[in-house]
Amino acid sequence: MKKIWIILLTLCLCVTCAAQNRFVERFDKNGDGKLSRAEIPEPARTVFDQADKNADGFITAEEDDAFRKSRSSRPNRGRTPGSRTPKPSHENIPYGTHERQVYDVWQVESSTPTSLVIFYHGGGFRGGDKRRIKPQLLDALLQKGISVAAVNYRLSDAAPFPAQMHDAARALQHIRHHAKRYNIDPEKIGATGGSAGASISLWIAFHDDLADPKSEEKVARESTRITAAVVTAAQSSIDPRFIQKLFNTDQVDSALLPLFGMKGPEDIDDKAFHPLFEEASPLNHLTRDDVPIMVYYNQPNKPLQPNSSGPEHIHHPKFGIVLKEKMKEKGLECHLLFKEDHPREPTDQFVAFFLEKFSEKTGDELKDGAK
Repeated sequence: MKKIWIILLTLCLCVTCAAQNRFVERFDKNGDGKLSRAEIPEPARTVFDQADKNADGFITAEEDDAFRKSRSSRPNRGRTPGSRTPKPSHENIPYGTHERQVYDVWQVESSTPTSLVIFYHGGGFRGGDKRRIKPQLLDALLQKGISVAAVNYRLSDAAPFPAQMHDAARALQHIRHHAKRYNIDPEKIGATGGSAGASISLWIAFHDDLADPKSEEKVARESTRITAAVVTAAQSSIDPRFIQKLFNTDQVDSALLPLFGMKGPEDIDDKAFHPLFEEASPLNHLTRDDVPIMVYYNQPNKPLQPNSSGPEHIHHPKFGIVLKEKMKEKGLECHLLFKEDHPREPTDQFVAFFLEKFSEKTGDELKDGAK
């Protein structure tokens, strides 16, 4: 009889454990038994679409369990430990003195110089790593003969803005200066990234050239202009005043506080921060000679309630709608893609867009000096 009770108790415990999912339970704010993109921590959003198996915009406990099981059981054939990303041809190349100022390069074997796409990781400017590059995108670019670089930059706990954008630009200059080493065409360089990495990519795409032709340092003389950018979940502005007005909210996304060195949300009224807000926001640098953009949003394009929180609005497609409107006013090309039309991230379209823009690029189009 005692043995029977032990067996029954074991079976009950197994069923209970199987039914529980600590990740879903922890972050299920509204208690509906599933997680929306806004409910999960920002670092985990990079794999949201992979875990959301039925593409309904929510992750259930069953989907999360299946996703974790698939990741733990996948093979690791000649790839970096703990990831599906192949080992770079050149790894942790320093472009500055800080430990975060490094980049990787996956170099395509070619008898002629190839084009290059630079990946800037997301993570709210306070987290993330170049290893976050999506294997699907990396593989697709390499298969089409496009070399790839992935860049780390100083995070907001080490240095506030403009360190993140300036590091990203400096890495671009360093790569361009060593174009022969990597066998790339310095006139065919694109940028990509999601969330914070998307903002960085847009900032570089629109900002005046940071090249200093008179610098004694050769790297600093290199152009920071690019050919095109493909971004996901992008903030076209990270000015908290602009964001509050756009979404009819008084909330400030927590990532913006350390980015600008603010102590609290009340600091957005401090005029000392306003020049930083304006300089950091890609839209403020948009001019008629800027490059074409493709932007994709995997958050549904649905209206938000007033006073939405940072996690609810910081990746909303409304940022892209504003971006497209502003670019259209200046006669610029902007392709805006929504989750409703593309339940899965359209990697093939991203790659096709880069290929098209690189093929249009001619030698005399690269801009030297300020726009």
